[in-house]
Amino acid sequence: MLVVKDKPKSPISEAYRTLRSNIQFSSFDKEMQLILITSSGPGEGKSTTSCNLALAMAEAGNSVLLLDCDLRKPSTHKKFKISNNVGLSNVLAGRAKFEDSSHWYSKNLCILTAGKIPPNPAEMLSSNRMKAFLKEARGVFKYIILDAPPVIAVTDPQILSTMVDGVILVVSSGVAEIEAAKRAKELLENVNANIIGSVLNRVDTQSRHGYYGGYYYYYGDEGQKVKKHKEEEE
Repeated sequence: MLVVKDKPKSPISEAYRTLRSNIQFSSFDKEMQLILITSSGPGEGKSTTSCNLALAMAEAGNSVLLLDCDLRKPSTHKKFKISNNVGLSNVLAGRAKFEDSSHWYSKNLCILTAGKIPPNPAEMLSSNRMKAFLKEARGVFKYIILDAPPVIAVTDPQILSTMVDGVILVVSSGVAEIEAAKRAKELLENVNANIIGSVLNRVDTQSRHGYYGGYYYYYGDEGQKVKKHKEEEE
């Protein structure tokens, strides 16, 4: 659900704006320009988080590129109801140009869907073409958000985490197992990924524990305060 667009005044939309602010102030030495969103397993809401975070950043006047880097089970095009005939895989394969494949959803938000599912996603994402693409994107957009596959399932997020400035791990309450979340964190740390924090998703709003005014508060790895509300599925 694109709650930032459909319900801009809702508490959930405000939670995404808080997440946006926390990312912007998460580092004093290096700007968080390339941000990877992943989860330990499927169905935890990492794509929903990626899409709504991109919308929140764009509405603040920032130029944003949302990349669907899940070349195995893409979903960004479904959420925004745009075509996925060509996308990132086509651009990296040299069969399409970025200008012809991307979608300007709004004045500040550009979306590049995953495109045709390739036979070798990991090799494509680790290629020099991918590195060159991200380097070029840095010079055009204020923020680039990468929606990656679950980290335990495939190596793609680990590969991509070495190319970005920060990683956010989405954890779904009642879906993610504690050990799986720990394992996902370890896998990212094994490649020296800069985990700037986590988003706890689908918290039971009927419980009064940990809540104030309908928000769930927690602290990310760097100490930044984040508030998040119960969310929709991935």
